[in-house]
Amino acid sequence: MAAGNHSSLTEFILAGLSEQPELQLPLFLLFLGIYVITVMGNLGMITLIGLSAHLHTPMYYFLSSLSFIDLCHSTVITPKMLVNFVTDKNIISYPECMTQLYFFLVFAIAECYMLAAMAYDRYVAICSPLLYNVIMSYQTCFSLILGVYIVGLVCASAHTGCMFRVQFCKFDVINHYFCDLISILKLSCSSTYVNELLILILSGINILFPSLTILASYIFITASILHIRSKEGRCKAFRTCSSHILAVAVFFGSAAFMYLQPSSVSSMDQGKVSSVFYTIFVPMLNPLIYSLRNKDVNVALKKMLKKSILL
Repeated sequence: MAAGNHSSLTEFILAGLSEQPELQLPLFLLFLGIYVITVMGNLGMITLIGLSAHLHTPMYYFLSSLSFIDLCHSTVITPKMLVNFVTDKNIISYPECMTQLYFFLVFAIAECYMLAAMAYDRYVAICSPLLYNVIMSYQTCFSLILGVYIVGLVCASAHTGCMFRVQFCKFDVINHYFCDLISILKLSCSSTYVNELLILILSGINILFPSLTILASYIFITASILHIRSKEGRCKAFRTCSSHILAVAVFFGSAAFMYLQPSSVSSMDQGKVSSVFYTIFVPMLNPLIYSLRNKDVNVALKKMLKKSILL
């Protein structure tokens, strides 16, 4: 390829999650199982909410949207990673790499804001229950969901657009299992100052703003829960909040570790491990911690299973 001319670049090589041959098959089977569970869980949740009339409320529209984001997020990353486990040379073309990067960013950023929207929805439901139907109208709900996707598309377009200005020379091995921003930029032989500045600014905004929204929502939620007289009611509410906060902490914590530390102390091997959490495990866990433990969802699932058996 011609030095300093990125247009001549036709492909990258993905280093993968592990270079040890004896781990390739076990890792393939592990992540294949996780992906199957992810697809079944999220697709099942979308179908269940869509077919159950009593779940057609803002809370469950957010849950359905989160499941869609998780399904797409996982599908952008996992199938290619599975193929790489069973091939000798993990090649990805330049257009395919840029496409994967773009959609990965769209759904990763959208998930940040969807989690914040869900926290706000719970804040309104718990702190202002009498005004919930007024504040969280269907128009407001769909506006928030639309806004989540718009932010994801705009930020992903900015990152990917700036990537086309980067020049690559002779290094074509991406030290990752997918086309990630930082990993690709490490291969550049031209200045990446603009790209790194954009990453710092947008990552800071896309992590800090949703995190503060979630934190503020749960501070008010906790204050309201403490005023609940029933000990059983308080415990139930706290259990629900702890599951939500745990998932949020895993997603935002791993993302922040990957994108907000200085490049001088960044280890791509550590980055690969942390990114596994928010690209592979979080999409699998979300249907469980947000939905399957929900009483209304369990009732709807039982009704649907009874109808299926009778048919």
